Amino acid sequence: MNQKIARFFEEEQPATPCLVVDLNVVAENYAAMRAALPDSDIFYAVKANPAQDVLKLLVELGSSFDVASPAEIDEVLAAGGRPARISYGNTIKKQRDIAYAYQKGVRLYAFDSEAELKKIAEAAPGSRVFCRILTDNDGAEWPLSRKFGCAPEMARDLLARAPKMGLKPYGISFHVGSQQTDPGQWDRALEAAAKIFRDLADRGIDLDMVNLGGGFPTRYLKDIPAMSIYGGKIFDAIRQRFGNRIPRTIIEPGRGMVGNAGVIRSEVVLISKKSANDNKRWVYLDVGKFGGLAETMNEAIKYPITSERGGEKGPVILAGPTCDSEDVLYEKTDYQLPLNLEIGDMLTIHSTGAYTMTYASTSFNGFAPMKAYYIR
Repeated sequence: MNQKIARFFEEEQPATPCLVVDLNVVAENYAAMRAALPDSDIFYAVKANPAQDVLKLLVELGSSFDVASPAEIDEVLAAGGRPARISYGNTIKKQRDIAYAYQKGVRLYAFDSEAELKKIAEAAPGSRVFCRILTDNDGAEWPLSRKFGCAPEMARDLLARAPKMGLKPYGISFHVGSQQTDPGQWDRALEAAAKIFRDLADRGIDLDMVNLGGGFPTRYLKDIPAMSIYGGKIFDAIRQRFGNRIPRTIIEPGRGMVGNAGVIRSEVVLISKKSANDNKRWVYLDVGKFGGLAETMNEAIKYPITSERGGEKGPVILAGPTCDSEDVLYEKTDYQLPLNLEIGDMLTIHSTGAYTMTYASTSFNGFAPMKAYYIR
């Protein structure tokens, strides 16, 4: 937590749970990505944090946007984004939603199946389309495999059919998994993409773009490589796989753009043990899986959690406040908090600027979604 956010908590004393995001950190992340991959266009993944403050800042900085629904299209347009800089990257779209996007001026669409391609052809004639291929998600802490993408051979054949359907076959996309800690994982996917480019060129179809997806991480409990290392590894892989005919590339950062810019402040509601000889305290917070921390599912994303109290620490199980037994954040991971921790204390959950407010959209058990504050 930086001094600016700490000062906000001290001066404003906001009710908990709440999220505070430093927009200057978002701007710094954007600059780092631009420097690391200067030839790639940035399409911010709106789903990571669709707050108007974030979107307006990124519009000012020159970002484009990856959206997954009509609502996200509207949010980008409301922030001043232009339809020409929107990619409808969700491969699972209602035809009427495609028609809505088309009516708004969006002309770039993702697909990964014949049925989806047909919907785009009917609802968004003349648009550019790119096909998402299946890739391994080794090294990712939040994998995105199986549900999205198709075999490279299928992608090749579908893109070859696109011109006959009145569409422009534009490129290939893939996603190496969210919170990807291995910068080398892009290489294998780029190898598959380059082969599709060559195969289609032999058929007289020239593709223009490779969507490198997201996956760029933020720091949680473990250190991560610098963005410059990701940029160097990815560019080397592009050059190796495509030679002198380097395509246009775009990236879709989400977590890496806003994750480390935010922190959640949470109150300790209860501290208890399940038996007299239990060596672990249960610490219940006023925020849980159903209030914004859904990515603690299977303890996949491990947020740093700190207390202002000093002294000796001991092991804890961390849980949310709801009447659902699944609302346990961390039981297997070795989290330790001060032994003198008390009910009513405040804890800080770090690196929570991404994929928290978008999950905190319901009032399960009557607990209102947490509030968010965006500061400069």
